Amino acid sequence: MTDLSAFPITARWPAKTPDRLQLYSAPTPNGVKVSIMLEEIGLPYEAHYVAIMNNETWTPDFLSLNPNGKIPAIIDPDGPGGKPLALFESGAILLYLAEKTGKLLPADPARRYETIQWVFFQMGAVGPMFGQLGFFHKFAGREIEDKRPLERYRAESQRLLGVLEQRLDGRDWIMGDDYSIADVSLLGWVRNLVGFYGAGDLVAFDSLKRVPQWLERGLARPAVQRGLTIPASGA
Repeated sequence: MTDLSAFPITARWPAKTPDRLQLYSAPTPNGVKVSIMLEEIGLPYEAHYVAIMNNETWTPDFLSLNPNGKIPAIIDPDGPGGKPLALFESGAILLYLAEKTGKLLPADPARRYETIQWVFFQMGAVGPMFGQLGFFHKFAGREIEDKRPLERYRAESQRLLGVLEQRLDGRDWIMGDDYSIADVSLLGWVRNLVGFYGAGDLVAFDSLKRVPQWLERGLARPAVQRGLTIPASGA
C-alpha cells in the first residue's frame, strides 16, 4: 500500500485508499474542472471536501500542498517514475491528467497546442473576469457605490462570451468534433455565470446562440453531472 504520510495534508484529510489519486477540492467553477476531468477519464480517485468558507485552505495542512491557498489540489501516488506527485492549479492538473491518460487532449502537436491555448484563455481571462463580475454583482461588491468596477467586468465578461460564441461557429465543442480539456475548463465557469451568479441578463446571455447550446450539451454529459457535485460537503 502506498504511504502518503510524507504529505502533511493527509493528517487533516486522511487517505482511505492511498493507492488512488487524492483530490482536495470543493464544487466551485475551478474545483469542478478536476472532478469532471476525473469522471470523464475514469481514473480512480478519492475526493476530500475542503471547506473554503471556513478558511480551510489557509490552514498549515492545506498550505503544505498549495502555498497559494486555493482549491483544487491533488496528490497522485503514481506520478512520473512511479513516485507520488503533488500538484495545484486547476489548469496544470487538467494538462497533467490528460497527458497521464492520453485522454481529452489531441495527440497531434498542432491541435494539442491549440487546445492548450483555450485552457489558458479560461485560466487567464474567463475565470478572473467572471469571478470579479460575480463579486460585484452578487456578493460584497454590491455595496460599493461606485459602479465602474461592475461595469468594467460586465463589459469584459460579455466580450469574452462573444469570443466563445465566435469560436463555436460550426463547432459542437471548442476543438470541433472532439470534446477536450478546453471544454472541461470552461463549462463550470459559464454555468456559474448564468446560474449561481445570476448574471445572465447583465451579459445578454440569451442573445447568444452557440454558447448556450454548447453549455447544454456539456451539462448533459453524465460525467459532467457527476463532477459538478464532487466532492460533497463533508466528504
